[in-house]
This record gives sequence, C-alpha cells and structure tokens, in this order.
Amino acid sequence: MATIQDIKKKFRNEWVLGEVLDEDEKGQPKIVKVVAHSKDRSETYKAMKKHIGKHICHFYAGEIPDKGYAAAFII
Repeated sequence: MATIQDIKKKFRNEWVLGEVLDEDEKGQPKIVKVVAHSKDRSETYKAMKKHIGKHICHFYAGEIPDKGYAAAFII
C-alpha cells in the first residue's frame, strides 16, 4: 500500500494498475495497493481483466506524452 506519489517514484515510466483503498475528499485515489505494473501497457490491461468489479485505478507513472497522444480514463 502506498500513495500515488510513492508509486510514481517506485515504478517510474511504467504503467500501474492499483486497487484503490482510500480516496481524498474529491474521490481521487489516495492510498493504492499495486496489483500490476509494466513498461508494456498491454500487460496491465491483461491484469485489469482479473480485477473486474474492484475499485481500481490505471495510470502511467512518467512524463505526460508529447502532443498527438491521447489518454482514456475508465471508471
């Protein structure tokens, strides 16, 4: 279990899938249990299938991509 900031430091430039254990007052993940991480996004997508129905978050722990890239957020 860790904060998003700690996870971003530990898994820099990787995709992270985490189970949300606590949220802030705005509903943003505060404490997360990492369930998968990889430099290959498809690996975290595969892991996501095993966590259907759980409160999860999925993010890239690196710099925001250059112009021309898109991001999607699934709730």
